Amino acid sequence: MICSEYWVTDMFQTTPPIATYSLAFVISELKSFSHNVSDSEDIRMKVWARPDFLPALVNVTSKVSKSIQFLENFWGSPYPLPELHIFALPNYQATRPSDGWGILLFKESELSSKGTWHLTQELVYQWLGALATPFWWSDAHINNALVRYVTAYTTLNINEDETYWPTTMLYSIYYEFSKRYPHGKNTVIKQDSLSAKTEMVFRMLNYTLGECTFKHGMQRFMADRQYKNFFADDIWSSLTEQAKFDKTLPEPITINEIAGSWITKDRLPVVTVTRHYHNNTAKIHQRVYLRERPHDVPDQEKFLWWIPIVLVHQDKMNFLNTTPLTWMRREREIEIKDLPGKDKFIVVNPEEIGPFPVNYDIENWNILAKFLQTDQREKIPVYTRAKLLHDAWNLAYAGDLSFATALNMTLFLKYERQYLAWDPVFTLIDHIGKHIDSSTVHKKFQTYVRILLTPLYEELGEEPKPGECEGISNLRRSSKIFLCQAGYKPCIEEAQKAFRTWRDSNNPDEGNPVANQYICPVFKWGAKEEWEFGLQRIINFPFGRKPNERTYLLKTLAGCPNDSWKIERLLNITVLEQNGNFTDNDIYLIFSMLTGSANGYTTLFDFLKKNWDVIKARFVEKPMLWNSIITSATTAFKTQEGLDMVSELYLERQTEFGNADFVIEKALKHIKEETKWSNDNLPIIEKWLDNYLKENQANIEA
Repeated sequence: MICSEYWVTDMFQTTPPIATYSLAFVISELKSFSHNVSDSEDIRMKVWARPDFLPALVNVTSKVSKSIQFLENFWGSPYPLPELHIFALPNYQATRPSDGWGILLFKESELSSKGTWHLTQELVYQWLGALATPFWWSDAHINNALVRYVTAYTTLNINEDETYWPTTMLYSIYYEFSKRYPHGKNTVIKQDSLSAKTEMVFRMLNYTLGECTFKHGMQRFMADRQYKNFFADDIWSSLTEQAKFDKTLPEPITINEIAGSWITKDRLPVVTVTRHYHNNTAKIHQRVYLRERPHDVPDQEKFLWWIPIVLVHQDKMNFLNTTPLTWMRREREIEIKDLPGKDKFIVVNPEEIGPFPVNYDIENWNILAKFLQTDQREKIPVYTRAKLLHDAWNLAYAGDLSFATALNMTLFLKYERQYLAWDPVFTLIDHIGKHIDSSTVHKKFQTYVRILLTPLYEELGEEPKPGECEGISNLRRSSKIFLCQAGYKPCIEEAQKAFRTWRDSNNPDEGNPVANQYICPVFKWGAKEEWEFGLQRIINFPFGRKPNERTYLLKTLAGCPNDSWKIERLLNITVLEQNGNFTDNDIYLIFSMLTGSANGYTTLFDFLKKNWDVIKARFVEKPMLWNSIITSATTAFKTQEGLDMVSELYLERQTEFGNADFVIEKALKHIKEETKWSNDNLPIIEKWLDNYLKENQANIEA
């Protein structure tokens, strides 16, 4: 028998220099279609997916072409490979897309979505990460931050609908870096917030150096480092060289100095502008921004930043000129001159050019508040309107500004319909509402929220309109959620109507036909029978249904009610009666949910005090639950009354806390700080609300 052998030879182009982590390959039975990127014969794109899913991806090629065209122009360097393969992987479980050189891997839903953000981000990595590669992992966060910034910059230029950036990111890093102990021990949060802050530093440099200088600096960097490794300093040096060439950076400043002052600190600054109206000057002062009390961070006097002072006058409202008037060169205080007269406002750091809040003297705040209530308000861009509102409320929350001034800054919202200006409002309502909900002021605050949001919600309508942008949809959804929380009757009635379909079903344990948005309003404002129905659904929850449905139901059952008896009944069943349908994890979840409202943690405190001996015996061998109930029942109080209650319990049971002794001591220290805040601010908030409600009632009657 004669055997013949056949050999097949494949010829490959020589692979360019490549980082080992950029190598990737896929073995699959997926099908593909091909397309030339930007109608160029030089770059062949293939999109791979299940055959029946390919039609959902027909718009991918046009999105990729747009992004690559823009990025080639931005980097001054063509896409470096002849091919690009993009995969929609079924059942792909990674938390984010993945990339190798010339290959991008996505979940099917990510690739078929209408947005371009995820696609663009992975394309940016083809230059920054693959073509130019960080020398070591210590520089990876700079690489990641620049990728994120270039992604945002590209996306906003090619798709104006994706405009929530950067406000959401800015607000989150303001909150994180203003804590007494940023990040805690969470390394992931630390890396993410550090990367987000560095991304905002790149944005600041783009504004202050000018887009042309920033772009050419990036091109200078890419031309120098392609097919090579780079250090973070290589980026800063390229920008410095370009800025010196373009004369957009005063001597002897370097970008290395500026960037270093921001990215090496787990803090952000707050800038305070105090105008002297008699001679049209102002003192500008910088210090560490601390929102969480007490403000006793060690060595805070040593923190200083290079801060660009970009300034807009009311009589020269040019928000396009982002060249700094001057730089604070790690100086505690500087003076600026030639400001407008006392009847004109100034705005420092418009458009959130730098990642720092700005405080003013009361007079300047008042001029701004009055101007925003006129029909000229849109001369101030929407990002700056949002910034002014966000800064005022957070500075008041931190104790750096009167709440009367901060609340005055919300008065323009009566006329405001841009969703970006409303974006900070809901977080602020939530923060302040939770802080004051144990006081008599809270009901007045809820009335204020209803007056503020009802016209907006009614104007938006209950249903989305054709072609409506995502921002408006989010605004409608958020306004409805907060109106429901504040007791808006149409919302409660709608929720109860939807809930009734579940109660009337033949077998309510088969599944929940009610949208999640309706559950909390019913448990909060609804009747006893509705809450009891929810309790029975948890007790009778079938084994075959998804556990997360039960978890959500239990969270709302514990965390939403306004009535103390509902909470007490739940605690009796789970803790005292030891109902076998509730696990220790369920009890732990209930305790944590009760800290979300004054009614919850006050009822839990009373329950603990009344049943101390029984509860301690019940949890004697369960220290996690014992610590949890002590923490949840004692740490959330914010008034003198709460301080007195917890202090009395501590004195009465001083030797009986066991391993939770440190919890109660920490709680007392925390409550003292919060009580001081309440004593300082609640009278101011109440006085302002009384005047506001009186004026609005007069208008309604008229």
